[in-house]
Amino acid sequence: MSESLKIKKGLDIRIKGKAKEVLTDNLTFKKFSVDPSDFKNINPKLLIKAGEKVKAGTPLFHDKIREELIFVSPISGTLAEIERGEKRKILSLKIEADGLNESIDLGKPDLKSISREELSQLLLKSGLWAFIKQRPYSTIADYRNTPKAIFVSCFNTAPLAPTIDFLLKNDRKSFELGVEVLKKLTDGKIHLNIDGSKSVHEVFQQLKGVEINKFEGKHPAGNVGVQIHHIDPINKGDVVWTVQPEDLVIIGRFIDRGIVDMSRYVALTGSEILNPQYYKTIVGAEIEPMLKDNLTQEKHRFISGNVLSGKQIPNNGYLGFYDTQITVIPEGDHSEFLGWMMPGINKFSFSNTFFSKIFPKKEYSLDSNFNGGERAYVITGEFEKVLPMDIYPMQLIKAVLAEDIDMMEKLGIYEVAEEDFALCEYICTSKTEIQDIIKNGIDLMIKEMS
Repeated sequence: MSESLKIKKGLDIRIKGKAKEVLTDNLTFKKFSVDPSDFKNINPKLLIKAGEKVKAGTPLFHDKIREELIFVSPISGTLAEIERGEKRKILSLKIEADGLNESIDLGKPDLKSISREELSQLLLKSGLWAFIKQRPYSTIADYRNTPKAIFVSCFNTAPLAPTIDFLLKNDRKSFELGVEVLKKLTDGKIHLNIDGSKSVHEVFQQLKGVEINKFEGKHPAGNVGVQIHHIDPINKGDVVWTVQPEDLVIIGRFIDRGIVDMSRYVALTGSEILNPQYYKTIVGAEIEPMLKDNLTQEKHRFISGNVLSGKQIPNNGYLGFYDTQITVIPEGDHSEFLGWMMPGINKFSFSNTFFSKIFPKKEYSLDSNFNGGERAYVITGEFEKVLPMDIYPMQLIKAVLAEDIDMMEKLGIYEVAEEDFALCEYICTSKTEIQDIIKNGIDLMIKEMS
C-alpha cells in the first residue's frame, strides 16, 4: 500500500547556483577515470595493464573477495595510466577515449524468460551490478541475498541537487525497463519514492507492480535511508537494496540494447558557475570541458556531488561513479574580521546567530570556511532537529567512537549511512567530522560481523 509522509525535521541550505533545465549535449570528453575508492569495502585486483585498448564494458578489475563482482570501463579507448598510492594501492585507472564509443555486445536478454540467477550473472558480467547497493552498510549488494524490498528515491533534496524528472525526461523507456529488472530480483516490494509536494510525473503514472510513496519535507527527506526508516525499517538480519533512478536508466538501457552505455546527464551547479545547467556526459568523465569559460574569478572548491556529502576534487578532476552533480563554491581559506560578532546578513545559519531566518527565501554564496576550529564535543540537542529518524544520533556517534558494537547495534547502525549524518556535521558546534566517524563505525561492523 502506497504511503504519504511529511518529514518535519531537517534543513534546506539555500545556496546560489541551481542548474537551469537547459541541456548541452555536444561537449567532447577525452579523459575518464574509474576510482576504486568510490566502491565501499572493495579490494581491487587488476584484470588489465596500462596501454591496453578497452571498449565500454571491458573488465578493468574485480574484487579480491567476491571475484564475480566486476568493474568495467565506461568508454572505449586506451588505459593510459594506473595511479597508485602507498603500498601500491590502486587509486584510479585513467582512460583516454578514442571517440568511437564502441561497446562489448553481451547480448540482449529476454526479461520475460530469464531467471533471477541468470539476470544477476548478466548484470555482474556487465559491471552494472555495482549500481545496486544494500542496507545495512550502503555497500554493493550481495547477489546471493534476496532483499525484503528495493527502494528507489526518485527525488533529491540535497543542496542544488539535480531535478530527477529532468534526468529521466528522455529515458522513460530505459527507466521502465530498469524497474522491470528490479521486479525480477526480489519477491518483495519495489518502493519508488517521489516528491509529495509536486504532481506525479508521467514517468511514474503508468508503472505497475510498484509502491509509489510520497514524501514531503526538508532535506534529508530525499535520502533513501530516511525513506527506508519510515516505510520499512531495517532490523538485524534484514537486507534492503537501493538504486538511484539515474543508475536504473543505465541498467534499463543495457537490457534494451545488450551493451554498456553509461551516458548520463550531470548538473553543473554552485555560486561560482556563470551558467549553471545540465550536460550530457558519461560516468567518470573529466570536468574541465564543463568548466571552460564558465567560472568566476574567485578561488574555488570543486566537489563531485553535493556540498554536504560530495567528494572534493581538483579543477581537472573527474565525476564520481555515482554522482550526477558537480558543485563549485568559493574556497574558504580566509579569516574574517570579528567573525560571528558581525550581523551576518549574507550568512546562512541554522541557529539564530545571524539574520538569515529573517529572509526565508534568500539564497547565499557559501564557502567552505569552518568559521572556527575543532573544539570539545558537547551535547547540544541540535542533531535531533535535523535527523528525521527515531534514533539517538549523539549516543550512536559516541558508541562508534568507543567501538562498542553491541551498543551500535542497539542505537541503529544498521539503518544509517554517512550521508544521513551530513546535516548533523554541518550544524555541529564542535566542528566534528561526523560522517567520517559513521563511516568508521560501518567499516568496523563490516569487519567484525562478516
